[in-house]
This record gives sequence, C-alpha cells and structure tokens, in this order.
Amino acid sequence: MTKIAMKPSGSRGNRTLNELSETDLDIAGNPYSVSVLKVGYCVSQPDGSFRADGTITLLTGPKTVLVDTGGPWDQEFLLARLKEKGFEPGDIDVVVGTHGHSDHIGNLGLFPGALVVVGCDISQGDRYLPNQLADGQRYPVDEYVSLVPTPGHTGRDVSVLVSGTCMGAVLVAGDLFERCADEESWRELSENVTVQETNRQEALRTSDVIIPGHGLPFRVHRD
Repeated sequence: MTKIAMKPSGSRGNRTLNELSETDLDIAGNPYSVSVLKVGYCVSQPDGSFRADGTITLLTGPKTVLVDTGGPWDQEFLLARLKEKGFEPGDIDVVVGTHGHSDHIGNLGLFPGALVVVGCDISQGDRYLPNQLADGQRYPVDEYVSLVPTPGHTGRDVSVLVSGTCMGAVLVAGDLFERCADEESWRELSENVTVQETNRQEALRTSDVIIPGHGLPFRVHRD
C-alpha cells in the first residue's frame, strides 16, 4: 500500500492518500456501486516512448455508466469484463470519455445506443445536448452521479462524481490524477498546470476515493 502525507497549498489541514490494493477494485454502494474493470498504467520505455492505457470503470445502479473505454486494443477485454459483470454493450446507459485521448475513448463505437459524453460534448446519437460543462457547471446524470468539469490535463476534461458508496464520495478522475503518487509526472502531461492544480485540490477536498487515469484507486484522509 502506498501512503502519502501531504499538506495542500492554501489549506490549514493535512491529507493522507492511501492507495488501495488490487483486491479493492469493487466499491459497494446505495444506489450506485463502483467497479474498476481495468487499472490503467503509464510506463516509460528505454527508447523515450511510453506504454499507456486508461483506467476503465463501471458504475451500476439506477443507470449503468461506463467511464472511459480504454484504447482500441482493449475491445475484446472490455467486452469480456462487461460480460463477467452481466452486461452487454446495449445495457450501458451512459458512456463517459473523461477526455479525448485514444487510451480513454478507443471503444466508444461499441455503445451506439448510449448517451455519450466526451469532455464537454454530450450526445445521444447525432443529437447534441446543451450543457454548461465548458463554463464550469456540473451536469447531473441523476441525484447520485454527476459530471464535473476538471480541465487542466486538456482543456475539456471531465470527471464523474458518485455519492452514496460505502467509502463515501468517489471521483472517477480520468487524468486529473495520473496515479496516487504522481507529483513527479502530472505537470509535464498538463496543458494548463495552474488550472489542473486548482481542480486537483478541489478533488482532494471533496472526494473520499479518487480513481486516477493510470493507477490504482486511492483514499483521501483529512485531519
């Protein structure tokens, strides 16, 4: 388990971040439960390239919500994991791509009947729905799940906030956080470090569990 103590800028309190284990990827809740279907990764290679894939998360409750779909190379894996959970692609009500990078939205085509969110675009088929995500306003999926604008990594990132789980409020954060211990890496991947830092601090203030884009979920403990 990774345990990190940090004092956020502009705050009087301390926070401890505890990385969850591979056995803690299913978070029960009422009415929504959260399951990490695949833990994302990002690994540097000797030739200067890196291998990366995004975390894939499933929310089950009044609606079935898939957050990020992995890269196009994940198609068979994603279908198999959904089947293990008892779902076919047509059962998914909402698909969220936290941002437009290929390792997060590579399998959107599997879900033509779903409400599709990519960044600040929300569409049902070819019908695009009005929203104010780009203006900093949340978009409710229902009473318990909402889309939260969290730009910085790109200009149109969104995260998904889930309330009512056994661990409290869970934020499926895309690449707002790369992983639990990402202080040495996230800035070099950010389009706007200042904006992303502000949104990271807000996430740490308001969420009990954060599911990052390229690592295990982690809990946020506040003094």
